[in-house]
Amino acid sequence: MVVSSRSSMPPRLSTTICSFNFTGNIAGPLNPSGVEKLIASKMMLPGSNRRIHSVHRHAGMAVAGLAADGRQIVARAKSEARSYESVYGEAVPVKELSERVASYVHLCTLYWWLRPFGCGVILGGYDRDGPQLYMIEPSGISYRYFGAAIGKGKQAAKTEIEKLKLSEMTCKEGVIEVAKIIYKLHDEAKDKAFELEMSWICEESKREHQKVPDDLLEEAKTAAKTALEEMDAD
Repeated sequence: MVVSSRSSMPPRLSTTICSFNFTGNIAGPLNPSGVEKLIASKMMLPGSNRRIHSVHRHAGMAVAGLAADGRQIVARAKSEARSYESVYGEAVPVKELSERVASYVHLCTLYWWLRPFGCGVILGGYDRDGPQLYMIEPSGISYRYFGAAIGKGKQAAKTEIEKLKLSEMTCKEGVIEVAKIIYKLHDEAKDKAFELEMSWICEESKREHQKVPDDLLEEAKTAAKTALEEMDAD
């Protein structure tokens, strides 16, 4: 899909992403993210065409929409993080990184020889001000959230996030809830098969952006499928 720079309509983001940001009473700061990565071909190897990327030790980014456009935004975020650290001698604050990336995304909506990015991103990180979560839209708008969703199922995902008691959850419970939301919103009749990607920033990851361990990811998938079967049985 090609998006004209003269169009005011945002691109349709086919992938659903949801993420939480909170300080749990039990497990400390938590920032889990989950991505419904649609599998374009059965011949694709698992783990290819990733939708979640690390942009710094303490920050990660999830992409919904055109994957190639998303990689350009990720590359810009990495460049901004390196530039800030080389100048100031410390890791870039998450808010500063969000503002710099949002300005870059907005720049591509201003000139006729450029087109807007055909993707939106969620940026999560941990700095001296604690865990933070930002969503950057294709227009260049950036807001901070406790819980955010982007993509084709964002409205339904936001509704599910609002039902959760985030302050009472542990890291593990947060990962499982993200998986449940992704599986609940996936329509097997209309959508292609998908691969679940998950990452987190919490005490267990030493406050660094890392992939969710494989054993916990499988546990989250199993819990999500069980919850889905129980809902269908009702």
